Parts: sequence; structure tokens; C-alpha cells
Amino acid sequence: MLLAVSWLTILLLAGCAGLPDGRQRLPAGIDADELLSEIAACHLLRVVQNGDRAATDAVVIAALDQYGFEVEQMIARANYLARIAAARPSQRDQMVEIARSACAHLVSLTGATSGLVRFDENGGVDRTWLIVDGEINDGFADKVIARLRAERAVGLVINSPGGSLYEARRLGRWLRENGIPVGVDELCTSACVDVLAGGIERYVTANVRLGIHQSKVPAHLSSHEGGQLSVVSAALYLREMGIDDSVALAAAAVPNNKMYWISLGEALDTGLVTKVVAGF
Repeated sequence: MLLAVSWLTILLLAGCAGLPDGRQRLPAGIDADELLSEIAACHLLRVVQNGDRAATDAVVIAALDQYGFEVEQMIARANYLARIAAARPSQRDQMVEIARSACAHLVSLTGATSGLVRFDENGGVDRTWLIVDGEINDGFADKVIARLRAERAVGLVINSPGGSLYEARRLGRWLRENGIPVGVDELCTSACVDVLAGGIERYVTANVRLGIHQSKVPAHLSSHEGGQLSVVSAALYLREMGIDDSVALAAAAVPNNKMYWISLGEALDTGLVTKVVAGF
């Protein structure tokens, strides 16, 4: 579905890009110039999110290759969109939503997986992943985000026994928003599963151990009240991440001092894991 937003018509004033010969023809009803604007909008979203001109999205690369647009065309259009955005600060949220929709549309057109990628100084794709181990404690989300940015990482591998749900979900939402995949190759239990759930793609190795249980009830709440709130909160978060909330119900049935180990089959069926890999 094309972006049916009046603001997009402004973007098309940049002129017709044309579709080069020798590449896949555009689907019926899709204009080449509109497609170039979508590619540029998706690219610009990742650049702005990361404050890095070398950042883009994997679906941008796939669409450029599939439909034969030149990188220079896309960059020129992205610069044009950036000037429009700068001139209309009150429409920033609308423009961000347009860019997100553009990335989603490119996924449907190309079949590629959306996610952050970066180019290295030689023009190749930088595949740096950040590895983080240990408990999820206060300030964890900010520390991991800062390291992802500083190390120009395009993915996160986490192994953790859990910890703060607040920090885990805050990090998980940031990872999803910024197109960062998450992997686990050893152990991920309790709140760590919420970090995994936030990945735009969620990879694990065959010998991984994924565990869930009830959350601890805050001291100011009764065990009944706190338990209900915890289950609802967990279910809503998983739904937000596009994961079957049966994972939250399974966790609610297990006391906090015990562990329910999620099988690979269950993890794949619920969407908690998108792919089993050999390693990272």
C-alpha cells in the first residue's frame, strides 16, 4: 500500500526519477518517483536515528538493487526530504510515521528484512555486533544504547539472567524503533527475554536457554494486585512487539523462584525467536 498522505505529494516535486532498464519492473500501480521517495525516507530515518550518514536500512539496499535506482539518486532525494523536514518542525512526528511506513512498504516489495546497516569507510557493509553479558540493573538501557552508538554496532548479542523489567523494556523499545536485531547464544532469562523481544529480528543458537517466570511483586502492592498488573503489563509489551502474549501467560504460571524453559519450537511458534543460527 502506497503512502496515502498529502505531505508525500510535496516530496514528489523533486522531479521524476525514472526507472532504469535492466531491473525488475515496478508492481502495477506504483510510480517510480514515489518509490524513490519511500526509499529515501526509509534511509533518512536510519540516518537521523543514529546521527550517522553511513547508516541506512537493509531494505533500502535491497530496493535500490531490485529496482535499479542509483545511490546518488537516493541520496539527492533524501537531502531534499531533510530540507523539507527542517522547514516543517511541527510535522516531525508525521514525517517519522511516513518514514516508518516507507520501510514497511519496502519490506513487502523486496522481501528483505528491515534493520540497521552501516557502511564502512571502504563502502562495504559494517557488520559489527555488540556483546553484552550480566544483570540488567539501573541505567542498563542507557549504557547499552551509548555503547551501540559509540561502537557503531548494527546488532546486539545479550546473555543475561535478567533484572529490571523497566530497563529491559525501555531498551527493547529503543532497539525496535532503531531497527536493531538481537541475538542470544547462551542464556537469557526473566527480564532478558524482554530485551530479546525488542529486536527487529530475534536470533538464537540451537543450544540457547530461554527462561521465564513470574515477576517479583513490588513491595507497595499486594501479591494479588501486583501479580495481575505484572501479567497485563507483560502481555501488552509482547503484543506491542508482535509476539504471542501466551509467553506472558506461561510466565505467570511459574513461581518467581522457579523457571520455565522455553523450547526452540515454542520460541519460534510464538515469534519470540525469528531464526535459529549457528553462531554470531
